[in-house]
Amino acid sequence: MNSLNSRRPALLAAVVVCASLALGACGSSGDSAAPAGASGASVTVGGVTIARNAALHDALPASVRKAGKVRVATDIPYPPFEMYVAEGKSEMTGLDYDLGQALGAKLGVTFEFQAQKFDGIVPAIQAGKYDAAISAITDNKEREQVVDFVTYSESGTGIMVAKGDPDTIVTLDDLCGRKAAVQTGTNQQKLLTKHQDACKAAGKPAIDVQAFPKDSDAQLALRSGKVAADVLTKPAAGWTAKTAENGTAFELVDDPAATGGYNASPNGIAISKSLPELTDAVQKALQQLIDDGSLAKIYDTYGVSSIAVTKAVKNGAVD
Repeated sequence: MNSLNSRRPALLAAVVVCASLALGACGSSGDSAAPAGASGASVTVGGVTIARNAALHDALPASVRKAGKVRVATDIPYPPFEMYVAEGKSEMTGLDYDLGQALGAKLGVTFEFQAQKFDGIVPAIQAGKYDAAISAITDNKEREQVVDFVTYSESGTGIMVAKGDPDTIVTLDDLCGRKAAVQTGTNQQKLLTKHQDACKAAGKPAIDVQAFPKDSDAQLALRSGKVAADVLTKPAAGWTAKTAENGTAFELVDDPAATGGYNASPNGIAISKSLPELTDAVQKALQQLIDDGSLAKIYDTYGVSSIAVTKAVKNGAVD
């Protein structure tokens, strides 16, 4: 639970009722997943209408065209990327799910999501159980040895403040001399500790780091005014700011120098190396969603438009 890469941020809102956000695409897991785009008709996802691209459909592997679907693994829940529509239900929603429906509509096939424990996702793709995975997976060189990736977001640490930003916090430097809440033992705590040197070099007081066992405790400290900010993963910060008290409690800080968050890393759609045509088609479909503005609009549904990439890159790990 120490970073986005570990896929375990602490959130107060773990599930969401789809209608409450007026999401355009809500489906379900397993074989009952809605066949988005499979019939060739336009599909609305997150308020955006997506039309099938015949050329991209024809470029898909013959096996995918014949099946009419892409088998997609995902580890759920992990808000805002993967969630259930309601507690106790199997229907899925979330940023990754909506992205899958948009890609499926563009390619003219169903992206059929199935729940899979995170550490078993890549081995399951290798074994042929799934064609792909969309599950906030960090693209790194080690994973690129066994699966291919198409980058769809970049995310790292974010800053959440009280609604109205009473302390006018715009960058990480603005936390110098102020109290900042963080979850104990996280990468975010390490980031604040490391940034103390920058505060000192700038002649500013150190950050007064307030560590809590859970991020929900940090949120309570921010609500009560005991701290000026809560430092957590940026997707979690954006989602919490959008959903807590219907968006009236918090807001997300968007540092123009770190749009994806501090120490941001790429998240990629993992695809079987035995299906290179699928990787190429997904990359081109994603780029079309980027170019026409659809991707950013879908992400904005979850309060995290700033983590959307501007270019769909194949195997873009930097480490």
